[in-house]
Amino acid sequence: MPYNIRIVSTYPPRRCGIGTFSRSLASALSHFTAEVGYIRIAAIDNCNGPYEIPVDLIVDQNNPKSWSNTVNHIYSRSKESITPTVVVLQHEYGLDPDEDGNAGCGTNFVDMARAFREHGLITLVYLHTVLDEPNDHQRYVLQELAEYSDGLIVTTESAISILESPSYGIDHSRLTHIDHGIRMHHPSQFDRLAIKKELGLENHFLATTLGLQSPGKGIQYSIRAYGRFVNESCTTEQRKRTVYLIVGQCHPEFVRADGGVLYREYQAMLNEALDDAKVKWCKVKELNGVDFNEYDIVFYDTFMNESGLLKFYGATNVMLLPYLNLQQISSGILADVLGSGRIAISTKFRYAVELIHSNKACPEGAVIGRYARGILVDAGEPSVEQIAQGLDYLVFNKHKRLRMEKQAHQRGYQMRWSNSAWALLQYVDFVREQKEIVTGRGVKFTREKPSVLEIKKRRTS
Repeated sequence: MPYNIRIVSTYPPRRCGIGTFSRSLASALSHFTAEVGYIRIAAIDNCNGPYEIPVDLIVDQNNPKSWSNTVNHIYSRSKESITPTVVVLQHEYGLDPDEDGNAGCGTNFVDMARAFREHGLITLVYLHTVLDEPNDHQRYVLQELAEYSDGLIVTTESAISILESPSYGIDHSRLTHIDHGIRMHHPSQFDRLAIKKELGLENHFLATTLGLQSPGKGIQYSIRAYGRFVNESCTTEQRKRTVYLIVGQCHPEFVRADGGVLYREYQAMLNEALDDAKVKWCKVKELNGVDFNEYDIVFYDTFMNESGLLKFYGATNVMLLPYLNLQQISSGILADVLGSGRIAISTKFRYAVELIHSNKACPEGAVIGRYARGILVDAGEPSVEQIAQGLDYLVFNKHKRLRMEKQAHQRGYQMRWSNSAWALLQYVDFVREQKEIVTGRGVKFTREKPSVLEIKKRRTS
């Protein structure tokens, strides 16, 4: 019997990485017509609409009553179909305010999971943030989600180790790993030279950073790193044929925060980095007409749709990901970079270490990832020199660069959205079967004396 899938998440047109994730997941699930009935979204909203199908319910993020009403609506609609409903919650602390509107302090996801458990609906939770050192509330929320859901899903294996650790103490049986999906899985889908020609970047080595901007993305360091590279490694002519393209805007909620004070401080920080880097730069709304020979760094001030993102993945030679949050367990940008057969120079955040270095320990400094899938660097100030080193290595070693692209693609190919969606459906089957297991009538033994034969759980340091 197929399943009806109900996803509770942000969703486009809201500009949010989790919304993009959910759209891609929903699209991939829709191709499994024998296993999936309908797919519907309850969109967590913060004045971001209007929405279109598959969104059919709106959750007012800052209204507790709206969360509880959404539970009732989902349950009522599940009773209208003989096809079982599976609820998939996309949890992120920042989407979960308390009654006073304090972000990250609520229990709305927990309340949802508890209510769906009481109604008998299979409920799974994707965790988009897992912290090494949670505060009491953060720990409580994940422990409660483990208690009231049918399983927690993470996109990195290392997150499972954290959740099993004393910090959370969640049983392994409640956890599963499913790869973050990717949009594109073969470099030949887009001809790099043709895209560069279309963008006016023909005969240029292209370094790129994509996505919503904020201080935590570390662009203030990659700007200085790029300046160091072109000033120290390149001749005048070589400098004209390399460019760093920064594509994206600041998150609208960040721009509005504190009356725009944080946004203005961030812009001042970027301007200072540009001055320190000794680069020529410009900010544009359109790339048409930009003379890339004249600029080292170009800010393309736009919010990219999916087709636009795919185009830049196809065109780029190296993606710079100077993120400062080293506990980050997911990154759609990094997943798509590998899936597109492109190279990332990334800080050593958890997801990057897992994808690029296979979770092996990283020494300090710039490190070429295991199987040469990319380059890892330390975060913050040390990244300035290390990113410059990585650019120097990739620009002047073409054969090694192309080999790294192949290695990246080899890992990324496993992460197609179709594979991730299928893994989710298999997990749903497993959960459902576990619920339906009937214990046999055999003799039941209860241990009444200690035994030296009992297998002890291995201690790990």
